[in-house]
Amino acid sequence: MSDRSDGQAAIDVIRREAMYLDEHRWTEWLDLYTDNCEYWMPMWRTEETLNADPQDGLSHIYYASRAGLDDRIARITSRKSPASRPLPRTCHVLGTELVVDRAEDSIAIRSSWSCHVVFPRHRDAHAFFGSYRHELERSEQGWRIRKKHIVLMNDYIPTLLDIYCV
Repeated sequence: MSDRSDGQAAIDVIRREAMYLDEHRWTEWLDLYTDNCEYWMPMWRTEETLNADPQDGLSHIYYASRAGLDDRIARITSRKSPASRPLPRTCHVLGTELVVDRAEDSIAIRSSWSCHVVFPRHRDAHAFFGSYRHELERSEQGWRIRKKHIVLMNDYIPTLLDIYCV
């Protein structure tokens, strides 16, 4: 594949990720991730500085491997997670998707995002927004997410925040 088509294919993975979350297609969403993936949304250390290391600072969400994501999805789909009942409705909007780093079998994409969320239990809606950095690696199945770094810009969270809200 050419550099341009590789970049577009990687961006398509990120777009599918958002769609799968909105449509509650959990198995397909998980299949986008490598087994050794890292999924991290750090907290702000100060108003201008994010925590730089998930082992050395607080995180809104941190999973060191896909096993953590598998466990979270199992709790969501079991309907035994009180925070996820009823499941909020979401609409992810992505923008400014740019290839920021590229190697033969890996690619990094930076994008901005917002997620509009309706919380039926509270009869309330909220919008979360920020930026992503996805690092993807080439596999036999195509591009898969090895690392997702989420910067949440509006981190004054009104109720709950889960993987489907970002």
